[in-house]
Amino acid sequence: MDSSKRSSVIIVGAGVSGISAAKHLADNGIEDIVILEASDRIGGRIRKECFGSVSVELGAGWIAGVGGDLPNPVWELANQTGLRTCFSDYSNARFNIYDRGGKIYPSGIASDSYKKAVDSAIQRLNSDADNIAELPELPKTPIELAIDFILHDFEMAEVEPISTYVDFGEREFLVADERGYEYLLHKMAETFLLTCDGEILDNRLKLNTVVREIQHSRNGVTVKTEDGSTYNANHLILSVSIGVLQSRLISFHPPLPRWKKEAIDKCDVMVYTKIFLKFPYKFWPSGEEKEFFIYAHERRGYYTFWQHMENAYPGSNILVVTLTNEESKRVEAQSDQETLREAMEVLRDMFGGNIPNATDILVPRWWNNRFQRGSYSNYPIISNNLLVRDIKAPIGNIFFTGEHTSERFSGYVHGGYLAGIDTSKSLLEEMKSDNQNEQQPFVLELRGSPNDLHRYDLARQMFMGSNVGMPEAIL
Repeated sequence: MDSSKRSSVIIVGAGVSGISAAKHLADNGIEDIVILEASDRIGGRIRKECFGSVSVELGAGWIAGVGGDLPNPVWELANQTGLRTCFSDYSNARFNIYDRGGKIYPSGIASDSYKKAVDSAIQRLNSDADNIAELPELPKTPIELAIDFILHDFEMAEVEPISTYVDFGEREFLVADERGYEYLLHKMAETFLLTCDGEILDNRLKLNTVVREIQHSRNGVTVKTEDGSTYNANHLILSVSIGVLQSRLISFHPPLPRWKKEAIDKCDVMVYTKIFLKFPYKFWPSGEEKEFFIYAHERRGYYTFWQHMENAYPGSNILVVTLTNEESKRVEAQSDQETLREAMEVLRDMFGGNIPNATDILVPRWWNNRFQRGSYSNYPIISNNLLVRDIKAPIGNIFFTGEHTSERFSGYVHGGYLAGIDTSKSLLEEMKSDNQNEQQPFVLELRGSPNDLHRYDLARQMFMGSNVGMPEAIL
């Protein structure tokens, strides 16, 4: 099936970046757009699922950065739409650390271990990586490994200022709404897409449409999908995840320049897996400062970080354990029953052998999802912004967006939201420039020699990010 109509803009991906980019374009009069989404829903890595009779967030679950001098735009959207949230503070988790015998480490030991881990991380950041003598010892004991996991996978703001908390505030709120975090995206979509009773009916949104090839030239873009369809447009916004870009699910013709591919491949991808367990009744401590607890094991990250859902959904009897990176990939590759067995062994270490078996388990698989290939970008703290800018830089009429293109807020929902707006602004400027050039078609022909025209063509390609290369001066 071919789509003969040529659009102004094709947007690939209907996550928060794609939807915010599309909304900003529509708000500025560009409604001739087509959104191609590989899955059967909008939202991307914002995804709810019904589990144990409540809505749980498989992907993004918190609105991070609230209470500061500047308003977090996602927090503002949540307030405008009446999204239900609850305050969440996992800094107290360090005082709820269980050993394998079910005892909680004394607060003094936990505090000392945490301070040691923070000091070690700061020392590593400030040390000369080539001078091994300057580097502190790596964590070895179970409590050191557990705190190292919490610090580096959850609380890096303790080590290095994180823009999200510096700009927007240090508080975090867990989304606890039956409509899900994705409700924010649906409310945005309603402003420019035709809907009925909350369902999007607009044929400009193409679900279950997997993009496999993008052909691009100065004359426009042609997109080919897995079902054999073809879509044409003047410009394209690519809002797929950094993991998808690295996986080469989408091929480019002509290929992306080497500097672009190298930048994409340099970005680390964080895999973040929240495993949900439903129980017949609550057997764990709850109340103030008990929402999160930690399991100290000889293996770093082995079912370490736990949370109960009583604050979000009282009486739900649901526990969540978060795994990351290699542990996430390992668990994704095994059966849910094996994961349930491992999780129950850990819980019985902490709370004794008489606790009930879980009645259900839910294991997201972000790494093995070919439309995601991970959870979010993970730039090294010591990296400079040049890497982000290279990933973000357009290639001709292809514009790149997503949380991985946000220089200050990569990895966060508000980073993706703001990146979509920022990318659409850049595209609007490009379209305005193109229109001005079309209105003066004879200037170069009348005044330029063949050599002048050749030099102009090369310069234009460079500034549009073509295969010729992108000079650092304009990044």
